[in-house]
Amino acid sequence: MAEIQDYTKALEILKEYPSGDGLHVDDLLDSDKHGALTYNDFLILPGSITFPASEVTLESKVSRRFTLKAPLLSSPMDTVTGHNMAIHMALLGGLGVIHNNCPPDEQAEMVRKVKRYENGFILDPVVLSPKATVGDAKQLKAKWGFGGFPKLEPCIRNFLALFLAVISSFTTSLMILSRLSCRRSLSLPPAGTTLAEANEVLRNSKKGKLPIVDKHGSLISLLSRSDLMKNIHYPLASKVQSKQLLCAAAVSTHDADKVRLQKLVDAGLDIVVVDSSQGHSTYQISMIKYIKQNFPQLDVIAGNIVTREQAAALIAAGADGLRIGMGSGSACITQEIMAVGRPQATAVRSVSSFAARFGVPCIADGGVSNLGHIVKGLALGASAVMMGGLLAGTKESPGEYFVSNEGQLVKAYRGMGSIAVMESKGQAGDNAGTARYFSENDKVKVAQGVAGSVIDRGSINQFLPYLVAGVQHSLQDIGVKSVDALHDGVNQGQIRFEMRSASAMAEGNVHGLHSYEKNLYSS
Repeated sequence: MAEIQDYTKALEILKEYPSGDGLHVDDLLDSDKHGALTYNDFLILPGSITFPASEVTLESKVSRRFTLKAPLLSSPMDTVTGHNMAIHMALLGGLGVIHNNCPPDEQAEMVRKVKRYENGFILDPVVLSPKATVGDAKQLKAKWGFGGFPKLEPCIRNFLALFLAVISSFTTSLMILSRLSCRRSLSLPPAGTTLAEANEVLRNSKKGKLPIVDKHGSLISLLSRSDLMKNIHYPLASKVQSKQLLCAAAVSTHDADKVRLQKLVDAGLDIVVVDSSQGHSTYQISMIKYIKQNFPQLDVIAGNIVTREQAAALIAAGADGLRIGMGSGSACITQEIMAVGRPQATAVRSVSSFAARFGVPCIADGGVSNLGHIVKGLALGASAVMMGGLLAGTKESPGEYFVSNEGQLVKAYRGMGSIAVMESKGQAGDNAGTARYFSENDKVKVAQGVAGSVIDRGSINQFLPYLVAGVQHSLQDIGVKSVDALHDGVNQGQIRFEMRSASAMAEGNVHGLHSYEKNLYSS
């Protein structure tokens, strides 16, 4: 029998082992030994907990210049991200990438709705003319999603007084009558007032809106109390310096989309995602260079890619971020049909470790069907994780609800390589599906995706906080307080991994029960 050691020397005896328990990430992903891996093929070994989960910060880069407080993105798919999803993703600390399977003007309008939703100073407020009717105001409310509009009218001494149109009439043709408020009875901060100073005036005024005027009394910007409340309710919100919500949108590699891009920029776009199923093409490289030369204020996220060689070409062209993933999405069949792609875990580690040498953040796009997959993508080097099917069932996605044959409430979800998308017609007959998969001139359309449905997941306002809290608890189990610390721990070999057999996967899930309920969260 082996000699029993002194328990007080357990930590010293542990040092006798040549390495930590489990596998170094490079050994885990050694394809000569194990082949290429997906997220389900491994686990992260636990570390030491010395802090509460609430102290874990998930702040992480999504591109060279922009950082998210929740490293989660919604995919630019027409059943996942429209303006409503983009607004709520940004409010909750993530980022929604508005799809481009629509006419350019429609996509630009979605960008405007995101940028107008929450503001610091509203520099170009929507206003009502002196002769505006209740019907006009109702149309503006339906278009923009908010109901308070300045009404500008000529006033004494040639300055403009501001009024809020309160819609309470039953007759849409009735003209809006506003009670005149003399300028001296209002606290109107002058031009040059800081946002903090203006917020304090607004807070003390107990009014819904605060106009900022120049020395002639002309309206130059506006501040909204509802935005002040949103700052309280959404502390993680992704915002730019103007305090507007951060907004991203997709374009194709086609030259024709240069016109689309200009419209998006005019609408206030912050990040452009060049969307292609295979990102290493002369078309994408040309588009990246065009954007960097003509719109230097934009960050460009390029992709999709799965190899270092692809990454090098896009980084050299000027990409500010990369999307990793080819054929790993839940509605994608590229790997099966085209025999091209790469298992997601191996792809994420290979590309992100290379891109990190140039300071280019990577987004793990696809293969995410649960919270654990998000953590694994981050652990392998991704700065953020993009989701499609996981978010398609939320109320804020553009997909339509219907009841399945089994009586369950579901939502339509389709891959951008599906025949359903490829056959949909946009302006001038173009669509994002054929552009993304280089099929626009093909007589025979070869599907690289499917159309289906996903279970209703309720509102993103409950689901995304669940994902954020889950990732925080996971990092607590691993023993790190941030995404950067997670990356450092993995690279230095302090955070270890373990392979999983099929039996281990079965053991790690629910088993041996006659029946059970799987409620993922409560709020």
